[in-house]
Amino acid sequence: MMHVLRPAASARRTLFVIALAWLVLIAGCARMPSTGITTLKPRSYGELEQYLLTHKPGVDEFRLRGPFEVTTRTDHAVALPGSLRVSGDLYLSAAPGKAPLVILLHGYDNSKDDHAYQAMHLATWGMHTFAVDLPNHGPWVRNGRTLASLVDAIQKRPELLDSRVDPRRIVLVGHSFGAFSVVVALSDGASVAGGVLLDPASAGSKVLPGYLRKVDKPVMVIGADEHVSAARDRSDFYRHVRAGVAEVSVHGAVHEDAQFALETGTVSFSGDVPTEEHQVTFVSALTAAAFSLAAGGGLDYAWTSLSDAIRSGRFTDPRKK
Repeated sequence: MMHVLRPAASARRTLFVIALAWLVLIAGCARMPSTGITTLKPRSYGELEQYLLTHKPGVDEFRLRGPFEVTTRTDHAVALPGSLRVSGDLYLSAAPGKAPLVILLHGYDNSKDDHAYQAMHLATWGMHTFAVDLPNHGPWVRNGRTLASLVDAIQKRPELLDSRVDPRRIVLVGHSFGAFSVVVALSDGASVAGGVLLDPASAGSKVLPGYLRKVDKPVMVIGADEHVSAARDRSDFYRHVRAGVAEVSVHGAVHEDAQFALETGTVSFSGDVPTEEHQVTFVSALTAAAFSLAAGGGLDYAWTSLSDAIRSGRFTDPRKK
């Protein structure tokens, strides 16, 4: 006997199907990219570091997720002097023993969530990562000084994050105006291995050169394609650092490609839409740069790793001093 749905039941089923379709769509948007996983099987971060440093570097190796599992602690708070607290998501690599720490700061009107995949990816390569939330409308100079205070606190007490954090090997990473804050922290003497600036933009063009001239740690600038998406005063971030700076651009990339929020279709103020391919390219260069700074305190490893990709045109406008 055939059963016919009554109109009310039919409407309910239609709504259920629509809701299910939206859930599938949302899950698809939040899915990690199909980059694959490295075939390396190190027993510790130290073993991975030794292997990478003794083999020809290639940035494409870092497109793959690393060999280590990751544990996440969301909204982890760190108390700083003066009743200040910094909160963020902590991505801890399962690699045994001490390992470097990468601190990630978002840009204007963004948050730690906009760098979730980058933070997770770095941790799969053995580097613990702390993606922090600071006031996302600035003031960016104050955010930089907060970063410097956070570094100081972690160096004195690594257990504020995790006892496996190596306080001697901390790398600061910032996107857009967050990169400006990283420069402020470096110029204020934050005791770190160096910084990575993801398509940096000036939050104060008159004061930026003065901060940049005080930077005495190695800095890697990874920019979007300036012919497609030009960040404000980006060229100053290379020009005014006296030495120990390198820069490349990701061919065809826009400003928002320097983020990776595990979502697709995000549109910038300028109407630009990031693409997964460019975002993964940023991730690979970021991982190579962070590893280079943490492992050797310099940019030589990262620069060498980019050589083939520069020749093929995937990275453009390379310069180093």
